Amino acid sequence: MKKLLLLFVLIFTMNVVSQNEAHDKKAILSVLKTQEKAWNSYDLEGFMQGYWKSDSLKFYGSSGLTQGWQQTLERYQKGYPTPEHSGELTFTIQDISKIDEGSYWVMGAYDLKRTVGDANGVFIIIFKKIDGEWKIVADMSC
Repeated sequence: MKKLLLLFVLIFTMNVVSQNEAHDKKAILSVLKTQEKAWNSYDLEGFMQGYWKSDSLKFYGSSGLTQGWQQTLERYQKGYPTPEHSGELTFTIQDISKIDEGSYWVMGAYDLKRTVGDANGVFIIIFKKIDGEWKIVADMSC
């Protein structure tokens, strides 16, 4: 009887953990979908709402390391000065994996359809739950 009860508790616990991770992943995908919509409206500040608004934010790309939310926004504004340069963004998510409680990595690809020439690449971003919201705390895109 004790073994049966232990098995029931184990199955119940695994189910709760699985449901929590599914909920987290859905929330993270929602942040990315909101970023796509903002980008495609040439709303770079709206796009940046998915990032942690902190000087500790890290972005690593082809031009090196950028630290801080404001500096990352300025990097995007410089690199994508017009709607023609930003184009239409599509993310393709390959993997979302839990790192630890409250942190996930997301691996994927981005595709920009632009009149000035298309661009695409891959990324790995780290999301952390901060004050009840999922925010990107580190981004490596190339």
